[in-house]
Amino acid sequence: MYHCATTPVAMHIANGMYGLILVEPRDGLPPVDHEYYVAQGEFYTRDDFGVSGLQPLDMARVIDEDPAYVVFNGTVGALSDERALTASVGETVRIFMGNGGPNLAASTHLIGEIFDRVSHDGGTLVNQNVQTTLIPAGGAAVLEFGVQVPGTYLLVDHSISRAFNKGALGMLRVEGAENPSVFSGRIQEGVYAPDGGAIQSVGGPPPAPLPPRTLEERLTAGARTYGQSCSACHQPTGLGIPGVFPPLANSDFLNADPDRAIRAVLGGLTGAITVNGAEYRSTMPAVLLTDDEIADVLSWVLSQWGNAGTIVTAAQVAMARSGMH
Repeated sequence: MYHCATTPVAMHIANGMYGLILVEPRDGLPPVDHEYYVAQGEFYTRDDFGVSGLQPLDMARVIDEDPAYVVFNGTVGALSDERALTASVGETVRIFMGNGGPNLAASTHLIGEIFDRVSHDGGTLVNQNVQTTLIPAGGAAVLEFGVQVPGTYLLVDHSISRAFNKGALGMLRVEGAENPSVFSGRIQEGVYAPDGGAIQSVGGPPPAPLPPRTLEERLTAGARTYGQSCSACHQPTGLGIPGVFPPLANSDFLNADPDRAIRAVLGGLTGAITVNGAEYRSTMPAVLLTDDEIADVLSWVLSQWGNAGTIVTAAQVAMARSGMH
C-alpha cells in the first residue's frame, strides 16, 4: 500500500489518497483465470451514512476512528450489480486486497467461499484454507481461491456492521453448471428466530410524530433511511441479489399491495414469494423504524425505478401496526 504522507496524514488518506502496487516475483505469479484489485477505505463525513448533499470531512470523527462509510474501491456499490466481480464455475480467482484505512483493520471474508491461499501482509508467509483474514490499516493480502458452484458471493468486512450499515459489501457473480455434490441449492432449511425475533427494541416512550413536511422532504428522508437500512440487501439500485434478495425495482409484488409492503416492514416476511416471475425464499426481519420512517422509505421506493409512485402515510403505517397487535 502507498498513501499520501503530507500533514494531516489521516485526513488525506481518508479522502482517498492511497493505492496498491503489485511487485511480482522474478518469474511471475502462478497463472489464474481472473485477477482483481480491491482496496478498502473509510470516509469520515460530517453527517452519517446515506445523508445526501455535499459532505465535508469531519476531522473529529477521523480522530475518534468513527467512519460514516467503510467501502471498497472508493464508493458504496463499487463492486455491486453491473460492477460485480465475475468468474465461471471451475475457474480460479486472485484478489489483491489492500486496506487504505486510515484507521480500521479489515476482517476480509467472502460469504460462501474459503480462501485456498492467503499471502499475509502481501509477504511470503502463506496460510491455507482460510475463512476470514485480517488486513491491517496500510496493509495488503493476496487471496486465491477456486469456485465450484454458481451464485452471487458477497465480499464483506466481517466486522459485519461495516458491510450491512456502512457500505463494505461487494459481489462476485459466478456462472456455470450446478454442482449438487458441493451445494444442494437450498438456501435454508428453516428460519431461526431467537427469543423475540431478529430485531428487538429497548423500552421507552414511542417517538413523537414529526411535524408536517413537504413531499420532497419526506422523499429525501426516505432515501436516507433506504441507504441506512435497506440498500445492503436490496442494493443501492433496488435490483436485489438474484436468488437471494428480491428486487424492489419495477416490482410487481411491491406495487400490487402497498399495505402488504407496510406489514412486511413492520413484522418481517418469511416463506416463498414470487417477484417479477422469480421465486425467493429468503427471510426479511422486522425493521425497527418509526411510522414516519416506514412511510417515508416506502414512499421513496415506490417513487423510484419504474414503480407506481404510490405515497404511503404515517397514518396508514399506524393503522397496520395496530392491526398486528
